[in-house]
Amino acid sequence: MTVADIDQVPMQCHGQSDAVSERIRTLGSTAILVFDGEQHVVQLQFRRYNAALRSPDGIWDPLYWGDFGETAPDLPPNSLSVFCYHVGQVDNTEARDPNYQGRGIGLAMLDFFLDWADAAGFETIAAKFTPSPRPVMGFMGGQPAEAYEARGFKVVNSWVDQQLYDVLREKELVARDAAADDVARVGCCVKTI
Repeated sequence: MTVADIDQVPMQCHGQSDAVSERIRTLGSTAILVFDGEQHVVQLQFRRYNAALRSPDGIWDPLYWGDFGETAPDLPPNSLSVFCYHVGQVDNTEARDPNYQGRGIGLAMLDFFLDWADAAGFETIAAKFTPSPRPVMGFMGGQPAEAYEARGFKVVNSWVDQQLYDVLREKELVARDAAADDVARVGCCVKTI
């Protein structure tokens, strides 16, 4: 993503345009974008890692992806955090086109991002992994721990996200009696480049 992409692609979860411009200026980019012809269909957002970052509204705020709580690892200053994956995002809403999901596009973006971060000289990448059931991943917009571990990440902590568990059950994305540990366990994984 470059400054020219601001307001030309869906900006949901990016924040204010001036903050996005500043991240692009200091990091070189703030998202990996995918197009199908002229149509934006996918993005993987990232920001500079900040161990003190906290989401003011849990899963309903984009800062959730960089919020690793009190057990956030101490990482070098030149580190990044993976933020939202928006696979199938064709507009600035929460709707997702399922034709783009489950095809490996998110993993391909992650691979591209890791190569880009390495070439740009970043030292470490942190990511919040999501539970692996497909409906949960589709709702959350992330990757499970196994996807990160296959790319050299190490899980450093995990926890059951009660807010996520409640929302998944409310939206009927998981069975009402699903175990929280199976469908709402998230965590932090880290890769040194």
